[in-house]
Amino acid sequence: MDKKPILAIETSGSLCGSCIYYSEKKSFEVNIQLKNSHAEKLFEAIDFTIKSANIKVNDLSAIAISSGPGSFTGLRIGMSAAKGIAFGANLPIIPIPTFEALALQLSYSLSKGTEFIIANKVNIEEIYYAKFQIIANNYIFVDDLTILKHDEFKEKAKNNIIFGNIGMSLIDTALSEYFEISSPNPQFVAKWAELFGDKLLTSDYDYLEPNYLKKFLVKVKKND
Repeated sequence: MDKKPILAIETSGSLCGSCIYYSEKKSFEVNIQLKNSHAEKLFEAIDFTIKSANIKVNDLSAIAISSGPGSFTGLRIGMSAAKGIAFGANLPIIPIPTFEALALQLSYSLSKGTEFIIANKVNIEEIYYAKFQIIANNYIFVDDLTILKHDEFKEKAKNNIIFGNIGMSLIDTALSEYFEISSPNPQFVAKWAELFGDKLLTSDYDYLEPNYLKKFLVKVKKND
């Protein structure tokens, strides 16, 4: 309980969240479920959690940032915030794989042996996809993180439990269960950092980028 806390940030989807995390028994968390609120609300959430914990930024040990895949804009806002705070306070950053942090969170509520899919929108044609299995308050990959077309995903989704933001249209509810949970709470971004983050800890973050998993091309309209 006396160790230095982690600041965790989650902005990969519609959830905008911040957590000051000491341990499972001591944490301070703010979650704002409001689409397109990240740029406006993130620093407000971070400031509130820091004040609630009665600490200063320099009292932190590291910043854990949910690094994707996810919303292009949300991930960039979160990563930029993490870098700015880390640079100002001379703190290291831990980039956390978003789907794995969510899988860890789900492992606390699903039974051992349960298999489930996390599936989030990439665009109107593609889906971020990974499949996991619960093993005693943890998880293992069944299918590695990848991008699937809709038809490919429909085959994978049959007879499965699915978490994500893809909506009901791609799922046969007679065969599968679907839950609209697409990103982890920041507490579990921090928890993942606590358990597995040592190898990802870096102070060389000038060129650290979110894991978009896909190159996004910006189309420029040419004037005649």
